[in-house]
Amino acid sequence: MFTDVHSHLSFPEFDDDRDEVVRRLLRNGVSLVIDPGIDCETSRRSIALSRAHSFVYSTVGLHPYEAREPLDEETFAELERLTGNPKVVGIGEIGLDYHYTPVCREHQQEAFRAMLRMAVRLDLPAVIHSRDAWNDTLKILREEQASNLRGIMHCFSGDTSIARECIGLGFSLSIPGTLTYRKSSLPEVVRQIDIQHLLTETDAPYLAPVPFRGKRNEPAHVRLVAEKIAAIKELGLEEAAARIAENAFTLFAIPGGSGRPDEKPGGSF
Repeated sequence: MFTDVHSHLSFPEFDDDRDEVVRRLLRNGVSLVIDPGIDCETSRRSIALSRAHSFVYSTVGLHPYEAREPLDEETFAELERLTGNPKVVGIGEIGLDYHYTPVCREHQQEAFRAMLRMAVRLDLPAVIHSRDAWNDTLKILREEQASNLRGIMHCFSGDTSIARECIGLGFSLSIPGTLTYRKSSLPEVVRQIDIQHLLTETDAPYLAPVPFRGKRNEPAHVRLVAEKIAAIKELGLEEAAARIAENAFTLFAIPGGSGRPDEKPGGSF
């Protein structure tokens, strides 16, 4: 039972063959896909996809790339309204990204704090994106810390020290296909961190694992991430996948039987 806790299956890259992508992920034993929004429109598309498939759940959020302007209260009100859908299980994709310039760090940080406070207020896990911004990300998480603040560090890219600090703040590490890359530092992180803090993701359509690197990624490939984790941890694949799945279902408060591997793909959504 494989779980992909971060896959943009509702993105346009899958519009031409989404049904076939769904068939492949079901054939490969994927029983849970969480599709994150990055703004109001993509959050609505994510919810629509989750309503079409029992094994798909959604999160709603504002990606740091979308936080280019001062805080827009109407946008945040709409995102909070969307959380009323029962298939919404988290707040995200939110966070900080300083990779590209120019970037307005002030606007990103303001939006990040607002979304974290929404997650705390609604008692939902947060899905956090941090790229070239670990110092500020951890600083804000410490400052916004609350007893129920929790979630995942999406597409984790830090070292073991950062990993331990994230875990101490209540966050699990979501491991992407970059784990399989030859120069990746993630194998050491996976080796050092207990499996109870690990999750698997694809970030599809991005970051396809070896041997699909450079091609469009898709949820079926999450099996390769689980296989690599199992090898590093010296566990059987079934045991590793089951323990990671338990982490995912527990964190997002999803009943363990929600995924139906015999489900037939739906049509449009």
